[in-house]
Amino acid sequence: MNVRLKEEDKIKIINSDDIFSIMQKILLRENKIRRDKEHFWIIGLANNYRILFIELISLGTVSMSVVHPMEVFSFALQKRAVKLILAHNHPSGDLMPSTDDKDVTNRLLQNSLFLEVPVIDHIIISETTYYSFTDSGLLEKLSRSKKYVTAYKQEEDRLKEIGKNEKAIEMAKALKKKEIDITIIAETSGLSKAEIKKL
Repeated sequence: MNVRLKEEDKIKIINSDDIFSIMQKILLRENKIRRDKEHFWIIGLANNYRILFIELISLGTVSMSVVHPMEVFSFALQKRAVKLILAHNHPSGDLMPSTDDKDVTNRLLQNSLFLEVPVIDHIIISETTYYSFTDSGLLEKLSRSKKYVTAYKQEEDRLKEIGKNEKAIEMAKALKKKEIDITIIAETSGLSKAEIKKL
């Protein structure tokens, strides 16, 4: 469900405070009964970080909402967003991300890399304050997770690593032929001294 925004609300996002100021207004517009349920929104941004749209993806229960990557990214792609921010509320007021919150974020992050529509933050809000995955460092940590990396991407990464290793071996062999000190070869190639001695 598209969230109606006034032109003055289509601001340029500089930091998580900007996101919260908009999302808090949207949450407070809901009646009390709906506010006591988890909402999950996506905020689509243009290249200049200006808000293009805010879409309510899921309205759940008091403790969870169901989010499917297809729904998230179909809106992003249809509406030509180049960056996404995820947002949801915790009616309980406890802003710490749950295991499910981290899992959904991780899954959406991996999808965003494949579709080249990066997720740049996920904020959890209450009526008065918020938690930012980016500000806390959690988004960066999740981006390094391999849990939802596709088999295709894992194979691509494996082949890149093999290629890097082969280049390092060739470099080490060439330097060894020139009788360069083994410590310098190790520092230059990234190989261990034991590996170089075997060449």
